[in-house]
Parts: sequence; C-alpha cells; structure tokens
Amino acid sequence: MKAVLGTPRFGGLGLLALIVGLAPLAFPNAYFYDVAVNALFNAVVCVGLNLLIGYGGQISLGHAGFFALGAYGSALLTGRLGLPPLAALAASAAAVGVLALVVGRPILKLKGHYLAMATLGIGIIIHIVLKTESALTGGPDGLSVDSFSLLNFTVTSDRQWYWIGGGLLLISVWLALNIVDSPMGRALRAVHGSEIGAEVVGVDTTRYKVFMFVISAVFASVVGSLFAHKNAFITPDIGSFFRSIEMVTMVVLGGMASTFGAVIGAVILTLLPQLLAAFEDYEAMVLGGIMMGTMIFMPKGLLPSLLLLWARQRETAP
Repeated sequence: MKAVLGTPRFGGLGLLALIVGLAPLAFPNAYFYDVAVNALFNAVVCVGLNLLIGYGGQISLGHAGFFALGAYGSALLTGRLGLPPLAALAASAAAVGVLALVVGRPILKLKGHYLAMATLGIGIIIHIVLKTESALTGGPDGLSVDSFSLLNFTVTSDRQWYWIGGGLLLISVWLALNIVDSPMGRALRAVHGSEIGAEVVGVDTTRYKVFMFVISAVFASVVGSLFAHKNAFITPDIGSFFRSIEMVTMVVLGGMASTFGAVIGAVILTLLPQLLAAFEDYEAMVLGGIMMGTMIFMPKGLLPSLLLLWARQRETAP
C-alpha cells in the first residue's frame, strides 16, 4: 500500500488535491480567486499540451486557436442557438477534436521546424477567421457570452469557478497519468526517443501522434469554453500567436514529459506577472530574465531538475 501511494498517480495527485483544497484559505479577496482560476485553466491546457510536446515530441505553435474555437463555439451555440452551456461545451469539444483529427494526420507527418510552421499556420488561420468574420464572431469588437448554468444552478462567483477549475485540473491530471502509463503512452515515449526505431518494432507512429494531437486540442477547447462563460466576453486575441507561445513556454518551463511539471509551469507563469507588477515598465524584462535563468541552469525544466537534484543529494548523503 505504501508503494502504491508513493507513485505519481496516487501520491502526486493526492498532494495536488490537497493543495487545491487548502489554497483558498490564503485568498483574502475575490481578486485572488480570479487569478487562481486563470492559473487552473492554464494548467489544464498545459497538461494536455504536455502529452503532445513532452511525451510525443511534437511541437504545436497554434494551440491557442483550439482554445479560441472552444470559446467561440460555446458562445455561439448558447447565445444564438439556445443550447445549454454543457451541451455547447461538449459539441464544441467534439468539433475541435474532428478538426484536429482532419488537420493532424497530414501535418504530423512533418518534422522539426516544418511541423512548427504548419501548426503555426493553423493558429494564424483560426485567429484571422475569428477577427474578420464580424457577422458571426463580432470581429475585433468581441462577443458576449451567456453565464454557465447546469439545470437550475448558475455559476456566478469566482469562488465557484475556482472549484470547477480545481476539479477539472484533477480530472485532467488523472487522465494524463493514465494515458502516460498505458501502452499508448509507452508507444509515445518510444516515438519521442526514436521514431524510426518505433516504426521498426511495429508502432504506428502517425496514429499515436494524431491521437495526442486530438486529445490536447480537446483539452484546450474545453478550457476555452469555460473561460468564455467565466469572463462573459471574448475577443479574437485569446487565439493569438503570442497566446500559443505562452502555452508552450509554460510546458517547457515546468518540465517537458512531466505532468505535474506542466501544472507548476502554468501556475508560475500565471502568477509571476501579478507578482512583478511592482516593477511597472521593467516587468517584461524581469520576467524574461527569470525564464532565461531557469532554462540556463535548469534545462530540463523546474520540476525534473529539482527532482534530479534531490535524488543526487540523497545518493551523496551519509
């Protein structure tokens, strides 16, 4: 029993649940809940993106596009067709999954910077469509979104959104850990290590890469839908290139091929701008310096590097 509870699936997930449950005790007002909800939402997106980048070894520079499609899908389905928010969320996620499946099969045959440019192109196309189709999306002026409700209950406060975001994060981490520990996860690690070697032993590399691309896109879509309902207003900027880069940076900073590292990276990069607000005009410079220092001295990312340092200290301890 002790060995089981010490595994990442149970021990790490239990610790994460404990942190999510106790964190509100340190929130003095609603502003802290708002920042925490954004951190939780970013963490869920990064958990899905880490499956693609960290375990599958496939870069995606257009993931904010799927996030935006989920947000606009829910906004349009609830506001214009009158669908319940949960049904709109599911329909948007399904549509995004189909789109990711259609575009993923041809582009994931590419490698290196060719793949990066292809995913970047997808994100840019989505952003441009959202910005130019004013009759449907409201264009640069944005679009209002109905409140999120289930049966007779309507989510109205940041405190309620916090528990929704916390529950979603725990579910997403549990799913990611199970995927990583499954035969599919082992196949993905083989693809990441050597795609040619994986093909030689019979692994359908394209199939597994496309599957992870679809899963990560659906994660982003679900969070995008919830983000839209929480903020009650969205603009095309949520699907911009810079937003995609931010998502990738969160995964890399926390540690690729580390589910909990992706969570930590998302939380840190969500909170840092708030903590560095006192630097005013120098905020971006300080943030960039922190990230550069982390990547120089911890190239594997924060969590893997700290765990490696801890393991070395245990080995050298008398």
